[in-house]
Amino acid sequence: MAVVLLTTLLCGATARKLGQSRVIGEIIGGILIGPSLFGRFAPYTAAWMFPPNSLSAFEVLSTVGLILFLFLIGTQLDFAHVRTQKATATLASSMSILLPFALAALVSHSLRVRFAPNHVGSLPFVLFLGVSLSITAFPVLARILEERQIQGTPLGTTALMCAAIDDVCAWTLLAAALTLVPHAQQASTLSYRPLWLLAYLFVMLLIVRPLGKLIARRSETPNHPPNLSYEVLGFVVVIVLLSAAATDVIGVHPLFGAFLAGVCFPRVQRWQTAIRSRLDMLVSVLLLPFFFALTGMRTRLDLLSGPRIWLWTLLILAIAVIGKVGGAVLAARFTGQTWTDAWALGALLNTRGLVELIVLNIAYNAHIFSPTLFTMLVVMALVTTMLTTPLLNLLGVADYSKRAASKQVLEVA
Repeated sequence: MAVVLLTTLLCGATARKLGQSRVIGEIIGGILIGPSLFGRFAPYTAAWMFPPNSLSAFEVLSTVGLILFLFLIGTQLDFAHVRTQKATATLASSMSILLPFALAALVSHSLRVRFAPNHVGSLPFVLFLGVSLSITAFPVLARILEERQIQGTPLGTTALMCAAIDDVCAWTLLAAALTLVPHAQQASTLSYRPLWLLAYLFVMLLIVRPLGKLIARRSETPNHPPNLSYEVLGFVVVIVLLSAAATDVIGVHPLFGAFLAGVCFPRVQRWQTAIRSRLDMLVSVLLLPFFFALTGMRTRLDLLSGPRIWLWTLLILAIAVIGKVGGAVLAARFTGQTWTDAWALGALLNTRGLVELIVLNIAYNAHIFSPTLFTMLVVMALVTTMLTTPLLNLLGVADYSKRAASKQVLEVA
C-alpha cells in the first residue's frame, strides 16, 4: 500500500509540473508498477511485493473508493447550467455521443473477431465499445476548467453541461449493456433485469430523491441553513452503499447505483460542499490510488507487439478523437459558436481519463474485452486526455476567455 500511494503521489506531482492533470500521472504511476515495467524488469521483486492475495485487497479498496467517487460525481451534476447555453449543450452532447458511437459500431465487428473473447455477443460488445469511445471524464474536465479559471465562462459552463449529459447517457447505456451480459450465477434472471432496473429507478427517483429534499427542507430554518451532521452523513453513506448493492444484485455494476445515489442527493450547497470536503480527501488520497495500481497491473503494454496491433490501436485513437471532437465542433458551429469556442469545446469533451478507466475495468471484469483490447483502449484514454491541455494552449483558450470577459464589460459600460 505504501509503494502504491508513494508512486501515484510522485507521478501525479510530476504530471502537474509538466502541465498535465494529476490523474494522468496517477494512471501512468499505476502502469509503472504493473507488469509492463516493474513486473517485466524485476519479476521476482514484483511478485514478492504484490502477491496474488494482495490484488484481492486492492480490488475491495478500489471498489469502495470508486463507489464513493461516483457518488461525489453525481452530487456535483447541476442541470441548471443548461438554461444559459441550452441549444449548444444539448446538440453538442448528443453529437459527441452519437458520432463516436456510430464510428465504433462500424469497426466493432472487426475488433470483436480479432480481440474479444469467443463467447461475447455482438450487441453487448458494440455497447461497451461505443461507451468507451464516447464517454467524457467529468471530474478531469472540471479540474482542467478550474485550473484555467474558465469554469464560469460560457465555454466552461457549456463544457460542464455537455460532460454531465454525456456521463448520464454513458452510464445509462452501460447499465443497459450489463443487463445483456449473463452472469454465471444469474443466467436464469437475465430476462428480468430490465424490469428490476426499472423498479430500482422508480424507487430512487420517485421515492429516495423526494425524501432527501424533504429531509433537507425540514433541517433548514430561517436563521440556520441545514448542516450535514455526523448522523446525516452516516445515513447518506448507508444509502449510497445500499444503492450500489441493489444494482449489483440486479446484475448492473454497483458504480451505477452509486452514481444515481449522487444524482438523487439534495442540491443544498452547504451539504454538497460539506460532503465533498469530508469524503474527497479520503477517496482521492487513499482509495483511488489502488484503482490506478490495479488498472496498471492489468495493462500489458507488451501485448501491443507488432505493426498490426499498433495500427489497430491508432485506428481506435483516430476514431475516438474524430468522433468526439468532430461531433462537438459541428454542433457548436451549427448553434452559432465561434471556431475557437467550437474547437475548444471539442478538445474539452475529448478528455477521458478516470471515468474511461472505470468503464474499461467494468468491461474487463465482465469478460467483454480481452487483455489486448483493454490495453489498446487504456492507451487511447491516456493519449486523448493528454491532448486536452496542449490543444487548449494552442487555441489560447485562457487568453480568449479573458478577452471575451473584457469585451462584455466594455459592452455593459
